[in-house]
Amino acid sequence: MSDNQTYDLFVIGGGINGCGIARDAAGRGFTVMLAEKDDLASGTSSSSTKLIHGGLRYLEHYEFRLVREALMEREVLWRMAPHIIWPMRFILPHQKGLRPAWLLRLGLFLYDHLGGRKLLPPTRVLDLRSDPAGGPLKPGFSKAFEYSDCWVNDARLVALNARDAADRGAEIRTRTKVVDARREDGSWTISIENCLTGQVQTVRARLLINAAGPWVDGVLRSAIGENDASNVRLVQGSHIVVRRKFEDERAYFFQNRDERIIFAIPYERDFTLIGTTDHDFGGEPDDTEISDGEIAYLCNAASEYFAEPVTRDDVVWTYSGVRPLFDDGASAAQEATRDYVLVEDGGAEEALLINIFGGKITTYRRLSESVLEKVEKRLGARKARWTAHAILPGGDFETGGFDRLLGDLMEQYAFLAKEHAYRLLRLYGTRAASILGDARRLEDLGTCFGSDLYAAEVDYLVENEWAVTADDIVWRRTKRGLQLSDEQIATLAAYLQTSKSEALKAV
Repeated sequence: MSDNQTYDLFVIGGGINGCGIARDAAGRGFTVMLAEKDDLASGTSSSSTKLIHGGLRYLEHYEFRLVREALMEREVLWRMAPHIIWPMRFILPHQKGLRPAWLLRLGLFLYDHLGGRKLLPPTRVLDLRSDPAGGPLKPGFSKAFEYSDCWVNDARLVALNARDAADRGAEIRTRTKVVDARREDGSWTISIENCLTGQVQTVRARLLINAAGPWVDGVLRSAIGENDASNVRLVQGSHIVVRRKFEDERAYFFQNRDERIIFAIPYERDFTLIGTTDHDFGGEPDDTEISDGEIAYLCNAASEYFAEPVTRDDVVWTYSGVRPLFDDGASAAQEATRDYVLVEDGGAEEALLINIFGGKITTYRRLSESVLEKVEKRLGARKARWTAHAILPGGDFETGGFDRLLGDLMEQYAFLAKEHAYRLLRLYGTRAASILGDARRLEDLGTCFGSDLYAAEVDYLVENEWAVTADDIVWRRTKRGLQLSDEQIATLAAYLQTSKSEALKAV
């Protein structure tokens, strides 16, 4: 689109909230541009514990509205993207001296009944002395509660929302930074810089949405000129990944003696994900990394429960992110609200700015609907709400139909190993066939960069999902970084650089 184009909405931020808003708006007929200074989901949205959940521990802080909304969203999102979201059972062992069993039972009763659960199975009580879930745990644990939530590939959820937004007409610009935004003649004049080329462009929009996550206050200060912006409380959450600690497909929910909790979750077939920490963060969001103290905390907390201790030597990967919680004055990081807050700025005659503070992956779709309500009050309604029953790219199969889909793909592409076919379907769903195309043997998929990552998949991600760097591909789009060596990742990076150079020559 040209510089003369005036968009209805300009969205700052390519995390789950920004991409969800862009998708919803485009589907309602609004013209949309989204700018992300880095890669999609490169901040908070790829640093979560990978759960679609109601937030059982939020009940302790009386956040009943948030928990109910999140519980109601679990099955909505599962139906929307059954390739990247699926049910998971969680084991909550009763630990003597911590929360009493009656309190856990009461909380789980509310959890089962607050959110209109229809497909997910209810809570049940386990005897850990006989149930396989007790096998990996220390012998002192006898009682546990098993309840339902869902797993999500968080970075994929962001990319698929962006892809669907673009398919519906939104313009998605990654590696594009908003350097200035000012009100002029009833609309916004926005200067954006391509972070790869340095090229600056000016666009106009009737309404501006600041969904920059941890950078939301920074955008207000640097681009919009609100020097005293201070709305969010940055809370760091870090995770460790270790070689698989247990064979059970269920996850664990562990209480700690400091009243915090951690999860231990089956991850990428061969690993266990352990997290998260929860403490205030005072640095720049771009500089987030796990500390030695956080690694020790997670290892020690997990070792309180597992018969085989978790040590630093077990850790194969770590990641850390910053949650931009609305600053409600809570005394402790774990007590700060996880609910989202939408703040409008601009009078009736001014171009509207909507700032988004807080939020969580589970409620991103509802947040998007709330934002669109405000958009429609200003710009007028175009089309009705639609996302509750709309499928994300690749999710057009029944929630219980994954195994059948896997069998069909392996029949169509008989050369694929089962693990390879499974991985492709879990990332791309029915669009896996778009990657495989007319291939009749593995060699037809092009260069193998290690494990089962081939050029055909890499090219698809570059052409369809805004992947630019090796990190985009191996850590956010595929998680193959857990299987590839540094040398293999370097080979992939060289391939991407060559492909980029050839593309520029062709322009």
